[in-house]
Amino acid sequence: MGSAIITDIAANLTTVSDIIGNVEQEAGRPAGSCALVAVSKTHPAAAIEATIAAGQRLFGENRIQESAAKWPTLKVQYPNCRLHLIGPLQTNKVKEAVALFDMIETLDRPRLAAALAREMDRSGRRVPCLIEVNTGEEPQKAGVLPEAADAFIKSAAEDHGLPILGLMCIPPASEEPALHFALLREIAKRNGLAELSMGMSADYETAIRFGATFVRVGTAIFGARQPAL
Repeated sequence: MGSAIITDIAANLTTVSDIIGNVEQEAGRPAGSCALVAVSKTHPAAAIEATIAAGQRLFGENRIQESAAKWPTLKVQYPNCRLHLIGPLQTNKVKEAVALFDMIETLDRPRLAAALAREMDRSGRRVPCLIEVNTGEEPQKAGVLPEAADAFIKSAAEDHGLPILGLMCIPPASEEPALHFALLREIAKRNGLAELSMGMSADYETAIRFGATFVRVGTAIFGARQPAL
C-alpha cells in the first residue's frame, strides 16, 4: 500500500473524528460519548494499521472468514484494539465469533441467541451483544421486527443470559434515516438499554444527533471498498 494512500486514510480519519466531536458539541453531548467504529471490511491489514498509527482502536468487520484471516495477527500486534462484528452471523460460525470479536452487533433471532449462550458458557468468554432491529421491516434484511423487539430483548437477556447492551439498525437507503434512528432510540429507552449503533458514512452526523453511541464508518475513512477476500 502506497504512502499516499496511507496518508489519505490518516487524514480521512482525522476529518471524521473531528466531525463527530463537532456534532457531539452541537447536540449538547459530552465529548467522546459517541465512539467511531472504523469499518475495515474488504480492506487489507496495511490500511487498518494506517488507522491504528493515526490513533484508531475500534474496528468493525462483517465476515467471519475475512476477519479470521486478518485479525488474530493484528490483535497480537495491537492488543488494545477492539473488534465488532457488524455483519450477519450464522449459527455454525458462533464459536469463531465468540473467540475473535469483542462485541457482536447483529443478534437477531432466537436460534442465534441460544447458540451464543451455549458457546459463551462453554468458552467462559462473555461477549457483549447488540440486537439488530429491522426498523424498515425490509424482507431482504436481517434483524428482529420492531413489534417483536421488546419480547426478543427480554428473552435474550433473561432466558439465555446474554449480555445485551443495546441495539443496532441499518435504515433503508431510500428513507429518511432520522425516522429510523428515532425509532431505535425509543425501543432502547423503554428497555433500559444504553448503547445505540446507528449511522454510517452517509448519515452518521444525523445518528449522533439522535443519540448514537457507536457510528460505523468505512468509506469515509478507507475509500471505496476493495474486492472481498
